[in-house]
Amino acid sequence: MSAVRTPAVMTPVVARPTLKVTQGRVLRSELTKFRSLRSTMWTLLTAVVLMIGIGAIFSAVAASQYNTFNWAERATFNPVTTSLNGVIFAVVAFGVLGVLLTGGEYGTGMIRSSLTAVPRRLPVLWGKVAVFAGVIFPVSLIASFISFFLGQALLNSQHLGVSITAHDALRSVIGAALYVTVAGLIGLALGALLRNTAAGITTFAAVFFVIPLLAELLPASISNHLTPYLPSNAGSVLWGEGALVPNALAPWTGFALLCGYAAILIGAGAWRLRRSDA
Repeated sequence: MSAVRTPAVMTPVVARPTLKVTQGRVLRSELTKFRSLRSTMWTLLTAVVLMIGIGAIFSAVAASQYNTFNWAERATFNPVTTSLNGVIFAVVAFGVLGVLLTGGEYGTGMIRSSLTAVPRRLPVLWGKVAVFAGVIFPVSLIASFISFFLGQALLNSQHLGVSITAHDALRSVIGAALYVTVAGLIGLALGALLRNTAAGITTFAAVFFVIPLLAELLPASISNHLTPYLPSNAGSVLWGEGALVPNALAPWTGFALLCGYAAILIGAGAWRLRRSDA
């Protein structure tokens, strides 16, 4: 007796919805990458420690040695700037972090996966910029306030401290966070433009530290008109340090110039991202 064959039942195939690539999804992806990379978190922690710790050291040393200051040193002493001097060193770590966020992906080859998932390319860069600024500014702002209040507490041992309501104090504290954030964005732009971590870090260090020192070796007739427009000097006027440069720019003018440098470099990085393969 032959077996009766029953017709096979065809299971309908349900089409899975295709997820559209949006800037919001790219942003979440970049935030996940930022949080998951151990190097970025350690670099961020290093920047915060430098910003707070070195500012505290400067304040403690100034308080202990203030009695030995001559009249000129006392006349130029600024308790707000003293407590924020850690910014000078922390900006290196923030710049390195910016370079790692873009240049690091080119070094590991992960950028190919990112650009395959986002073929339009530019949303990847905009996502990195937004994540970096969105994380760095609040973190550095908290660190800046801690640096200020800790520094003033140390300076108050010699009755040198001031309150946050003192002239330009609040602007300097917020300005320090703005400065390191935009400086870090310059590092991010260099990483995207040069596509090499070592080259990006070296260029960042040259722009913010080597070139200003070399400019001071030039004749005063040249350096006095050049140094105020260098990125480090223009931006640091906002929190006080750059005010010591001859012919220093106004605080917000200098910061606007620093933002202009960052915008130009980010634009150049975007242009290369669109024009050349990873």
